Amino acid sequence: MEQKQEAVKQSRVGKAPISILKGVDVKIDGRSVSFKGPKGELVHQIHDLVDVKKDGDRLIVSPKSQDGASYQGLTRALLANAVKGVSEGFKSSLDLYGVGYRAELKGQMLTLSLGLSHQIKYELPAGVKCKIETIDEAGLKRPRVHLECHDKSLLGQAASRIKSFRPPEPYKGKGVRFTGERIREKAGKAGKGA
Repeated sequence: MEQKQEAVKQSRVGKAPISILKGVDVKIDGRSVSFKGPKGELVHQIHDLVDVKKDGDRLIVSPKSQDGASYQGLTRALLANAVKGVSEGFKSSLDLYGVGYRAELKGQMLTLSLGLSHQIKYELPAGVKCKIETIDEAGLKRPRVHLECHDKSLLGQAASRIKSFRPPEPYKGKGVRFTGERIREKAGKAGKGA
């Protein structure tokens, strides 16, 4: 019997080369890729089943075997996020909906008043920058917390942690939510008819 040698399948996302933006320095050292740009520095470890090569101003991700095809798209997405992060950075915003909800920032310590019996103090991770503004929406003023970081994963963790202190409830919509996030509100109990 003749054995067929299968060609390694590639992910559609993973096949696309990553453009290295101006001002970003990329170094490949064994199984790690380091990125340096105007917004900061990042280092990513590469899975053993994937190869990364630098070709001029592009990074090319290719699988070593059939098993590596599943890691190709993931690796390419992580490296593309690193390039964008060190050059432009990532941003996220959270709105605080509720009477008396406040946010205050001192250094890296974010203090939140979210209608609980106590204030919540959250120390932002190193590298995450925060700014607080008050927005006026239809006559109602509410605080908006802006977060910025060069590491997309770290930014997402910080934003999700802040939201977890008071997730939006489905009856009145009070709580912390991402800017632009829509909450499906439920109808309350219907009272007894007269």
